[in-house]
Amino acid sequence: MKKLHKEIASGKIAPLYFFHGPESFLKEELTDLVRKKVFPSAEEATINTTVLYGHDMTLGEIVSRALEFPMFSSRKLIIVKQFGKIKKTASRDKQKQHLEQFNRYIQHPSSSTILILDADPVDKKDMQKSPFKELQPFRHDFSLIKNPDIFASERALQLGWEFDPDALKAFSAYIQPSAREIARETEKIIMYASSRSSEKRITASDVYTCVGISKQYNVFELEKALAEKNLRQCSGISLMIMEREGQKEGLLNIIRYLTTFYIRVWKLQAPEVRKLPLADMAKKIGMFGKQEFFAKNYLRYASIFSLKETEQAILALQQTDAALKGLEPYPDEKYLLLRLMQRLLQPEKSG
Repeated sequence: MKKLHKEIASGKIAPLYFFHGPESFLKEELTDLVRKKVFPSAEEATINTTVLYGHDMTLGEIVSRALEFPMFSSRKLIIVKQFGKIKKTASRDKQKQHLEQFNRYIQHPSSSTILILDADPVDKKDMQKSPFKELQPFRHDFSLIKNPDIFASERALQLGWEFDPDALKAFSAYIQPSAREIARETEKIIMYASSRSSEKRITASDVYTCVGISKQYNVFELEKALAEKNLRQCSGISLMIMEREGQKEGLLNIIRYLTTFYIRVWKLQAPEVRKLPLADMAKKIGMFGKQEFFAKNYLRYASIFSLKETEQAILALQQTDAALKGLEPYPDEKYLLLRLMQRLLQPEKSG
C-alpha cells in the first residue's frame, strides 16, 4: 500500500487499477489522490470524472465508456464501484463476447482513461474466474486494519506528529479498528493538541480529552486493579466505565480489552515465549510500534496469574460475551459485569 501511495503521489499513474477489499476509506483516499494528480483543477476533475456502479453496468458497457474521449482534457477518470456485482448480459453468448471485449481492453487500456475498478471482498473461488482472474496484475488489496496502533502512529507521523507510548495505548484501546475512524480521530486530537502546545507530540491527556475517556475510570486503571486482584476496585471502575459509555457498549469494551489482556498473558505463560528478546516477545503477543514499551508489564502479569486462572478468565469472558449477544438470558448488564468480575478474581466462589 505504501508503494502504491508513493507511486501515485509522484505522479506515476497507471491506466487501470483493481481495488479489492473492505477498507473503503483507504480506497477512497487513493482514488482522490489519483484525481488530484491527474487534473490541475477541481473544475476539470468534476467534468472528467465519472462514477459508475457494477450492478448497473455490463463489462461491455464499461469498456465502451472507457474508450470515449475526455472533454477538454488529455485524460478522464472512471470509477466503477461495487465491481464485484457487475451486471451480466441476458445470454451466455453475449456474456462471453463482453468478457472477450473486456479482456482485450485490459491488455491494451486506453491511454486517455484511468479506470478504477472498486470491489468489496470477492469470494476466493470467484477470484479464479473471469473477469477477476485477468485483473490479478492490477489488483491492490485493502484489508481491514489489523494493528490500529501502527496505523494511528503512521497517520500521525504523516501529519508531522508523534504519539507518546501511553497515548498510543489509550488511543488504540478505545478507537474502533477502522481506517476512517482512526484517521478522523487522529486529526481531531492533533487539532486539539495544536492549540495546547507548539510541540508536535500527542499526550495521553490529549487522547483522554478528545476521545472522552475518564482519567480515573478507564480500562488501564482496570488493568492495574486486575493485576492487584482487587475485586472491589475492579467492579467499581467497570461500573463507572459502563455508566459513562452506556451499559451494553461499556461492557463490550471491557470484554474486548480484557480478552486481549488475558490472551497476551496466556501467550507469555509459555516458557519458550518468555525466553525471547523483548522485541520478539512483544510481536508474539501482538504489540507493535510504541506498544512494545508495555510488553514488560505483561511479563509481570504472566507471573501474577497462574495458567489455570488465565484459562478460566478467558472462558468467563467468552461466556459473558455470548450472553451479551443473546445466547444466554440475563437480568441486566450490571449483573453480567459483577458476575464476570467474580469469575475473574474469585472463581472458587462463583461456582
